[in-house]
Amino acid sequence: MTTANGSVGHDALDPKNSSKNTLKLENTEKRDVLIAIEKKYQAKWQESGVFQANAPSTSEVPTGSLSASELRETYPKFHACFAYPYMNGTLHAGHSFTASKVEFATGFARLQGKRALFPLGFHCTGMPIKACADKLTENVRMFGKNFERYNEEVELEKDKTELPPAPTQAQTKEDITKFTSSKGKASAKAVKLKYQFQIMLALGIPREEIHKFADSAYWLKYFPPLCKQDLNNFGARIDWRRSFVTTDANPYYDAFVRWQMNRLKELNKIQYGVRYTVYSPKDGQPCMDHDRTEGEGIAPQDYTAIKLKVKEWAAKAADLIRGKIPDGANVYFVPATLRPETMYGQTCCFVGPKINYGIFRVSENEYYVVTKRAAWNMAFQGTFFKSDDFPRSANQLSPVVDLPGSSVVGTLVTAPLSIHTQGVRILPMETVLPSKGTGVVTSVPSDSPDDYATVVELAKKAEYYGIQKEWAELEIPPIIETPSFGNLTAPFLVKKMKINSPKDTKQLSEAKDLAYKEGFYKGTMLVGDFKGQSVEIAKPKVREALLKSGEAFEYAEPNGHVVSRSGDECVVAYLGQWFINYGENDPQWRKQVVDYVRTDLELYYPEAKHQFEKTLDWLNRWACARTYGLGSKLPWDPKFLIESLSDSTIYPAYYTFSHLLHSDVFGTQKGLLDVRADQMIDEVWDYVFCRRDLDQELLEKCGIKKPDLETMRREFEYWYPLDMRVSGKDLIGNNLTFLLYIHAALFPREYWVRSLRVNGHLLLNGEKMSKSTGNFLTLNDAVKKYGADATRVALADAGDAIEDANFEESVANQIILRLHTLKEWCEEVIQDSNLRIGSLDGFWDQLFENEMNVLVHEAEQHYHATNFKLALKSALYDFTSTRDFYREATAAAGIGMHRDLVLQYIEHQALLLTPIASHWADYIWQEVLHKPSSVQLALWPSVPMPQSHLTATREYVRSTTSNITSAEGTQLKKKEKGKAIAFDPKRPKRLTIFAATSYPAWQEKYIDLVRDSFDSITLSIDDKALGPKIAKMGEMKKAMPFVQGLKKRLMGGEKGEVVFERKLAFDELEVLGHMRAGLRKTTGCKEVAIVAAEDEGSKGKLVGGGDGEPLQENLPVAAQGAVPGAPTFHFENVES
Repeated sequence: MTTANGSVGHDALDPKNSSKNTLKLENTEKRDVLIAIEKKYQAKWQESGVFQANAPSTSEVPTGSLSASELRETYPKFHACFAYPYMNGTLHAGHSFTASKVEFATGFARLQGKRALFPLGFHCTGMPIKACADKLTENVRMFGKNFERYNEEVELEKDKTELPPAPTQAQTKEDITKFTSSKGKASAKAVKLKYQFQIMLALGIPREEIHKFADSAYWLKYFPPLCKQDLNNFGARIDWRRSFVTTDANPYYDAFVRWQMNRLKELNKIQYGVRYTVYSPKDGQPCMDHDRTEGEGIAPQDYTAIKLKVKEWAAKAADLIRGKIPDGANVYFVPATLRPETMYGQTCCFVGPKINYGIFRVSENEYYVVTKRAAWNMAFQGTFFKSDDFPRSANQLSPVVDLPGSSVVGTLVTAPLSIHTQGVRILPMETVLPSKGTGVVTSVPSDSPDDYATVVELAKKAEYYGIQKEWAELEIPPIIETPSFGNLTAPFLVKKMKINSPKDTKQLSEAKDLAYKEGFYKGTMLVGDFKGQSVEIAKPKVREALLKSGEAFEYAEPNGHVVSRSGDECVVAYLGQWFINYGENDPQWRKQVVDYVRTDLELYYPEAKHQFEKTLDWLNRWACARTYGLGSKLPWDPKFLIESLSDSTIYPAYYTFSHLLHSDVFGTQKGLLDVRADQMIDEVWDYVFCRRDLDQELLEKCGIKKPDLETMRREFEYWYPLDMRVSGKDLIGNNLTFLLYIHAALFPREYWVRSLRVNGHLLLNGEKMSKSTGNFLTLNDAVKKYGADATRVALADAGDAIEDANFEESVANQIILRLHTLKEWCEEVIQDSNLRIGSLDGFWDQLFENEMNVLVHEAEQHYHATNFKLALKSALYDFTSTRDFYREATAAAGIGMHRDLVLQYIEHQALLLTPIASHWADYIWQEVLHKPSSVQLALWPSVPMPQSHLTATREYVRSTTSNITSAEGTQLKKKEKGKAIAFDPKRPKRLTIFAATSYPAWQEKYIDLVRDSFDSITLSIDDKALGPKIAKMGEMKKAMPFVQGLKKRLMGGEKGEVVFERKLAFDELEVLGHMRAGLRKTTGCKEVAIVAAEDEGSKGKLVGGGDGEPLQENLPVAAQGAVPGAPTFHFENVES
């Protein structure tokens, strides 16, 4: 509905609507307490500049006194960043997920004593901002400054009269020799709102402010401060001094980008040439990945367009064209094929009978029959228009004649290379798609299962289809020999796979894939000039021969639906452009990068490495300039702007000393040095980036003081190479691979990026994030809703692999309670005067301290490997669990916790959580432990290596307790279901634990087998050799659990001589004695007895608990299963 002033009233424009289906919080008292703490510490951090990181100054370490590598070794550092966010909106939870990886890694690096740098700039280059600004200009023109003339009812009526767009062909992999990247972020977005001002309203921007965004410069002023505010509220450890906006809005960054492009051109890495590229007719320029709202990752698909000359028109078509085409003019049906080598086998040509075609004039004497969509693509490839006169509107290209597909059925055409030299017929095919290729499909039934199934169907039902039967029954010649399917691949597969008609689409798709792969990789040509050659070799030769003879021409189109930011459906254009020469045309450059990926680059996951290798295999020349949008001008051709994925490859190098150049993001105020942007000439960048030495000529040319130049270089050579760059996996196919190429071209190898960490997209509550479904959170939403630390913990818990992760709001909500409870416990327990003091040699004290040491080392390993979900498990969940166990065990034993260990626990807990829950950690550090400075300045706890005997003891206590309580729980469930039970858990009961004093004799032979297979150096066991030997013994059922137990002990670090000499790492009976009090409490048993079982459980001696005479020989059956380290037990009811 509309209000009186014409304003929009539907829910889609309400910013809250995007998160309407997320979790609703009821009680926020505990959250509010935590948020108050967070705000306090965020203010402290910003005020103190604790995240501002600097290289050792030239006064500390004089220039030339240490090499760059020695400097970094002497003063360890960590420099990491994520892809700088695009400034056309605020950060959402997906941005936050990627940023969190850098955030946690930076926090851990600080704890390691490294100088840690996390900088962030703001990306503004490219089309999106300019396109949105232009749309708003039009919206203001249409509806007024505040859109007061907008009337929703009128717009709804317009929508009803507009026809929906024709369906587009889904992206399919037609050419098996080409790699196409999977859909990226842009293609996952679907904006339902029609006008740009509505989108701005949905972002929460006030109506009266929206018109300001018609000026693209306003975006650059509006969104960066919001981004900074959101990340500060998140508690990010960002050094904001180094921030900047891209484009020529910042003259320093502009000089940096221009230097980069100049040097690449000098190295012949940037060239000018004519090539196919995805192109927006409306924008009049190439449309690269980041210029798109749909179709990210889609590239041009190259075809061979075959010219089938009309010899005789079908009667209906002849009537339609009469008088519209000059007599004697050549008219061609133009199918586009990916398999030119199969043209020898053409027997007919297909059209869609329900598709509308056009005859388009190429020249006075030449015309093409194709769909209008195909003709529109051809218009940008030199067929109908020249490259300097490309059309902007489809109205500029009209057919001479419109023809329904049904009217041309029966037309006789020539088929280049076909054995049927008298010509072939145009026949109907229901499955021809108007949205793919030219809408004309040449038929090769020998090697195309679809074609064969169709001609068989047509011959069977010729009268139904209105054709003469013999038109579909021309001889099918064998043209390619294959080892698996013979020389008539399609008939073979159709028969084998029992395909009965063209409607068997699933089987036909499988058959097509099999036929194509077999034919291309294993096929041999049987006919033509290249007879005897492999198809792989002959294919390009056949294509070249067809092009040279004039019987074919090159044609390309996007391999899927691509829409530009301006809302234009894109085509493929063949035009001159500046491009970066990635890929096969510079094999030495590509080899440099490939070798680096395979040897020195840390990629964290094998799948990531595989994807980079695949990208390097297919990635080719990349258009690096455009004429529309925002950006830096191409230095040697200033009518072009440098595109957004080409000015954003080596910007981490700019971070290293940007704060020295300027103190605001626009570069209007000088930084720590007195250097003007015009002084940053190309030779200065060369010096700073270690590409040349400093001499008097350079000093005079640039006018920058020598100490200032040395200071800039010091910052670069210290902070570089970049230690870790984090990005979504969708950037592997472009920006991240570009980054590797450009570093290899411009920097000495010492400064190439050390690691790239890619992550999947972020799901929200197990579902794809979507504003339209109400399942969406911005970073600001999440932090306001849950607080910074709970959001950070939920992001850490979401996952670390390259697969998509999942932000669970329930986790964030639960963490609020957990952190608040843990805070209160720390505050209370540190005031507890009843805590035990004195020596720390008690049994439970030793286990607790050792277990803390285990978890400290575990967490350290996980943080170092950037496995933050596992680090969180060790640092929070397991760490609090081991505290709970200690608290309960000491309470049951009547001794209570030791004060020193409680303090040690609190201190370790704060430090272990510092990378993730940094606000909570600093509060505990300063206000509970009363440390003199921020936890952000603290170091990782230095603890002894865990003692294996104590670790084994703790595992024994844990597993034994769990087995006993589980058994009792099982009986309780049985009772509730009315089943027979061995004892009644709810009545007074006695627990007897049987601990074997010796191993069963049968185990000796397996001890020997494991000893022979164990490598004490690598701590590994040859399972391949061990398995068959165990199987030969014939006792797999009882032997394997025993062998697995031995392996577990060995892998856990117990010494081989202890394991093989049949010795436990601890005194089992003594440990059970310590456990008695706790077991009595947890099970509610009146008595807990411990029996030392001998002779495989046939007799035993009571060594702890219970009254009366020691047990003799009549032990329960359970005693027979006991072995050292794996006790058995027996419950029985007793009199109260």
